[in-house]
Amino acid sequence: MLIRSEVSWIPNKHYSGIYGLMKLVLTKTLPANLERVIVLDTDITFATDIAELWAVFHKFKGQQVLGLVENQSDWYLGNLWKNHRPWPALGRGYNTGVILLLLDKLRKMKWEQMWRLTAERELMGMLSTSLADQDIFNAVIKQNPFLVYQLPCFWNVQLSDHTRSEQCYRDVSDLKVIHWNSPKKLRVKNKHVEFFRNLYLTFLEYDGNLLRRELFGCPSEADVNSENLQKQLSELDEDDLCYEFRRERFTVHRTHLYFLHYEYEPAADSTDVTLVAQLSMDRLQMLEAICKHWEGPISLALYLSDAEAQQFLRYAQGSEVLMSRHNVGYHIVYKEGQFYPVNLLRNVAMKHISTPYMFLSDIDFLPMYGLYEYLRKSVIQLDLANTKKAMIVPAFETLRYRLSFPKSKAELLSMLDMGTLFTFRYHVWTKGHAPTNFAKWRTATTPYRVEWEADFEPYVVVRRDCPEYDRRFVGFGWNKVAHIMELDVQEYEFIVLPNAYMIHMPHAPSFDITKFRSNKQYRICLKTLKEEFQQDMSRRYGFAALKYLTAENNS
Repeated sequence: MLIRSEVSWIPNKHYSGIYGLMKLVLTKTLPANLERVIVLDTDITFATDIAELWAVFHKFKGQQVLGLVENQSDWYLGNLWKNHRPWPALGRGYNTGVILLLLDKLRKMKWEQMWRLTAERELMGMLSTSLADQDIFNAVIKQNPFLVYQLPCFWNVQLSDHTRSEQCYRDVSDLKVIHWNSPKKLRVKNKHVEFFRNLYLTFLEYDGNLLRRELFGCPSEADVNSENLQKQLSELDEDDLCYEFRRERFTVHRTHLYFLHYEYEPAADSTDVTLVAQLSMDRLQMLEAICKHWEGPISLALYLSDAEAQQFLRYAQGSEVLMSRHNVGYHIVYKEGQFYPVNLLRNVAMKHISTPYMFLSDIDFLPMYGLYEYLRKSVIQLDLANTKKAMIVPAFETLRYRLSFPKSKAELLSMLDMGTLFTFRYHVWTKGHAPTNFAKWRTATTPYRVEWEADFEPYVVVRRDCPEYDRRFVGFGWNKVAHIMELDVQEYEFIVLPNAYMIHMPHAPSFDITKFRSNKQYRICLKTLKEEFQQDMSRRYGFAALKYLTAENNS
């Protein structure tokens, strides 16, 4: 907010809004020991190695502190239409989509004072900027031409409708930077636009892991902590048939937090609850329905490839429902490795909530209408702030793709009796939800406590400080069971909410459940990981964890 106030006093008509003016204050906002920086607009496509552009700094002489490409439209010549009155500029002016800044020299020249005085003077006559920071940069340069080193035009080939960018290159292969500097972006008029568009789309489809490691060798978080990682990996036996499972927990995934705009202030009464879930591309269709059922904040971890992330972006931008919601945090975890890292995804979504409580759900469940408000009231009623409780939301399922969603508990019970709804997984995995005690729930009017039993995996509302999910469990099987077991050993009480419910919607089986069913080695490794998890629990919690080994042997 302090940075915004540095430029918010400048009236600006450009579509970039206040953010377009932020380039003016980089000398102040960037670290004092940073000497030089390349500033790029977000609508830039590089067709070369950026190292070539860094090398241009060596060509600066004297008092040159700004590297800029000449503007390729007639905007600053003032002849685009009748009564067109641009800000002052040197000739055609300069475009600020690509800027090389010598920060240390700019600071010594008192850049901040320089641009501020210029802006105040020009605004007396111009009243507002039309091209944001670019107008102010050009007005300063008009007074101080010695500040600029003019970059060759191929470092910023501008594609707005009024540009003469084609004069900049003989052949499209000469290009280094393409700048989509028009509100129309990819729909701009240019005889080579198809080539430019295809180049841009090709970059979007690139595998970021390939670019990072194989082509450029960029250091990752794993490389930075490589000594510790190598030690952990060296302790694994590569001849172990479960080696790939064990290795998965040490994989470092590229992660893009808040992939879309997120803006939410938790309710002041400290009862706010965030719905937490994870998904991959094949569950994307559930997002709109969940948003219609849950009006509160949501934190989602999406497991996608780079190409799928772009598909998701287009899908979200085309959805009125998703675009109208700013309280949904989308966190992209990029694909790597052989298995679906389900518990890593849950942990990413859990870590990035701003509310005191979270509802740990799955993407293929629809909460009942009004569940958000009901949970907030239950948080107070059950004093979750001062007690270790996990509030259980009973889970049901339908086998019908089109369901008239029950609007009340009475309606749900009627559908259960008619056979259009069932208790969740009652026919294939009864143990997962049996302790919820659905028979008692039918007539319950007050919350009731239930005891942990082997393989229990209910959907719960807990405080945000609850334990993370265990990363050793990937793909299908035991990922939620292990988490509920850890809540139990930490003495969380399991309390079933009498007027809450959620319904699982049918879908095709996931790739991982198919692997589990068809691959004997997969099932053997899962059993091995379960046993090792239980042994770890015994080491960490001692006598309190013995009952889990006993329960497993008896089940």
